[in-house]
Amino acid sequence: MSPHLRKTLVVVGHGMVGHRFVQAAIERGLTETHDVVVVGEEPRPAYDRVALTSFFEVGADALSFMPAGEYDDPRVRLLLGTSVVEVDPAGRTVRLSDGTAVAYDELVLATGAAPFVPPVPGHDLPGCFVYRTIEDLEAIRDAAAGARTGAVVGGGLLGLEAANALHGLGLETHVVEMAPRLMPVQVDDAGGATLARHVEGLGLRLHTGVATKAVLERDGRAAGLDLGEAGGSVEADVVVFSAGIRPRDALARAAGLDLAERGGVLVDERCRTSDPHVWAVGECAAPAGRMYGLVAPGYAMAEVVVDALLGGPGEFTGADMSTKLKLMGVDVASFGDAFATTAGALELVLADAVAGLYKKLVVSEDGRRLLGGILVGDASAYGVLRPMVSSGIELPENPEELILPASRGGAEVSLPDDAQVCSCNDVSKADIVAAAACEGTTRAGATCGSCKPLVKKVVEEYYAAQGRTVDRSLCEHFAMTRQELFDVVAVHGCTGFDQVVAGHGTGRGCDVCKPTVASILASQLGHHVLDEGRAALQDTNDAYLANIQRNGTYSVVPRIPGGEITPEGLIVIGEVARDFGLYTKITGGQRIDLFGARMEELPAIWSRLVDAGFESGHAYGKSLRTVKSCVGSTWCRYGVQDSVRMAIDLELRYRGLRSPHKLKGGVSGCARECAEARAKDFGIIATEKGWNLYVGGNGGATPAHARLLAGDLDDGTLVRYLDRFLMYYVRTADRLQRTAPWIDSLDGGLERVREVVVDDALGLGSELEAAMARHVDGYQDEWRGTLEDPDKLARFVSFVNAPDVPDPHIAFRAERDQEVPAEPTGPVTLGATIPVGAPR
Repeated sequence: MSPHLRKTLVVVGHGMVGHRFVQAAIERGLTETHDVVVVGEEPRPAYDRVALTSFFEVGADALSFMPAGEYDDPRVRLLLGTSVVEVDPAGRTVRLSDGTAVAYDELVLATGAAPFVPPVPGHDLPGCFVYRTIEDLEAIRDAAAGARTGAVVGGGLLGLEAANALHGLGLETHVVEMAPRLMPVQVDDAGGATLARHVEGLGLRLHTGVATKAVLERDGRAAGLDLGEAGGSVEADVVVFSAGIRPRDALARAAGLDLAERGGVLVDERCRTSDPHVWAVGECAAPAGRMYGLVAPGYAMAEVVVDALLGGPGEFTGADMSTKLKLMGVDVASFGDAFATTAGALELVLADAVAGLYKKLVVSEDGRRLLGGILVGDASAYGVLRPMVSSGIELPENPEELILPASRGGAEVSLPDDAQVCSCNDVSKADIVAAAACEGTTRAGATCGSCKPLVKKVVEEYYAAQGRTVDRSLCEHFAMTRQELFDVVAVHGCTGFDQVVAGHGTGRGCDVCKPTVASILASQLGHHVLDEGRAALQDTNDAYLANIQRNGTYSVVPRIPGGEITPEGLIVIGEVARDFGLYTKITGGQRIDLFGARMEELPAIWSRLVDAGFESGHAYGKSLRTVKSCVGSTWCRYGVQDSVRMAIDLELRYRGLRSPHKLKGGVSGCARECAEARAKDFGIIATEKGWNLYVGGNGGATPAHARLLAGDLDDGTLVRYLDRFLMYYVRTADRLQRTAPWIDSLDGGLERVREVVVDDALGLGSELEAAMARHVDGYQDEWRGTLEDPDKLARFVSFVNAPDVPDPHIAFRAERDQEVPAEPTGPVTLGATIPVGAPR
């Protein structure tokens, strides 16, 4: 098209919906006729705000939709750190914060929403925050570093996310919700009560049915919340407001555009405002007077506007407001008519207070159609149930089967082709099947991720129907699974990565297959992880036998089997921490973690510890970490078995065992379960007759309770079954797969594990036991092995050409009488080269 015939399209806002609009404009050819100018007021391009809380774990780059910082299409210009301060519909121009005027032919408002902060006294004190952007989270993190307590005003979706963040930052956390229950928009009273039990079990304190009257002040900063006569007061050094959102419609209001009665830019079914050349999408828009506060409706609006600008017939007629998320490890889902507002609607409820489950289905009066539901504690059925609402699938004769687990008679449902699988991106089962048929792509699962299990199931069912198998290759360099690669290495006797890739793969390897092969070699050969060039295969932590921390230093965790330690051992650890200026902390696994060691200091620290009888605790590896114990029958009046002895024996037996993921164990001396053994990959609980063995538990981001494998075992049988279980897992699990999902992935699940481990159905029992015996006999302490090898020791320098020079960018500050990381003064180095001529 001739340049003078091209039009200009301005997009105000570069959040998730603004970005989606631009993506659709590029993909559907709108940029063939329009130059697009995108104005984003945040300093970074669009990122995944749905997964905002994961910023604390993965950082900003992992959330970014545009790591390169610009669009591939040169006809799209992105202006970041810039805001639009005025819209002139008559002159069709916008004025930017730097004074620049930009003319437009079409204008799209995607300004989103702003957090609502109740106008209570003290709401603007230092120490008060909102929870909306990465910059907000950075400020909260910095404030939490010097705080002890925190409070979140709002117990809805985002409020609980914020509370989880404060809790994860180490603050004693309160949640204040004006409604009588948590998540009042999504769950009912019974579901809220179940959710509350889960949340309180994690250590958070809840205050429901009370309103914040004021933010308390001390020394010019926030110090707590006044909850009125009904709620008293709570202490809080950090206060986060998450009491809802309001549409950002100020630009439209000033421009004279029509607004909805409750706020938001009023738009028609094409998302066009009262000005024919101005459109609005996302949270700032109010189609038919209603604001939608979820990303899926915003994406739908973005597609509608692109379609309209291309002359298409698309209309926005409403959106699925279903939600599914994991809050602090607790599954919560709400879909359809969750509160049974439809005339004649009936409710089917499954409530299991012991297991922490609440499931409700809302069905039509004749019992034939699913109208909606609520799931708390287990939302695994959400992927099937939500599409049933929109597709009108007839319910089975006994609808309650849909919320029962398969082991208790749960029903399988086959979705029709027009069932919507991904509500965020409006992708149906037929769309996914079509993409699978032509090896194309859809956006299913790319936003909130809740539909990923169902997407996987649809694809695999399609391939199975076609007589094809799903490609489960480890990576582009190995056309086999981890289990298959494990067997190949064993059968062919491979001893190095080059040998493995030359004989059974292609290329030079990658960050996926190199650590996987290194783990397999370590499992089978028992060699030191830094032998024969294997250091280059390891992840950073394994490569330096220590956990790297945020400021480029490392932490050192000596093994303390079962948590039992002598006074002399404690003194040595204390002296090492004092002499090297290390931050000390008792871990959740009954060990002592020493933080702040510079790389070049690690060998000297290890030497002191090894001389005193300590060894590596493998806190850095995908291997056994700890076997936690209570004090057992030796001290406790309730103990029926010696749990400390058993924990020590097991930790020493399985120390250094390389596995697909980290392993943790626990031993409790009685049914009171003080060691929390059922939250571990293997847990042992004493009985009057011996030991009960539980497997497949874990804490972390996706907690799972271990399940009983065998009961009332004597010591020898317990160890034999554990040997088999762990080696079966090491041989057959996928990379980075913990024991809980591994068990669930097996045909037959736990029952299959029981057949192999207890019943020896495959005749592998003696082979698995022999493999474990080889590991036990071949164990060597990796710290000692490094200290005894000059070649390995040569790795531990900050600068390879100046081994005596410490990294000058590492900085500390004092906090509670210990040294903690200060912000680095430059890039953290890992065995780098100091520039020639640099000061030493």
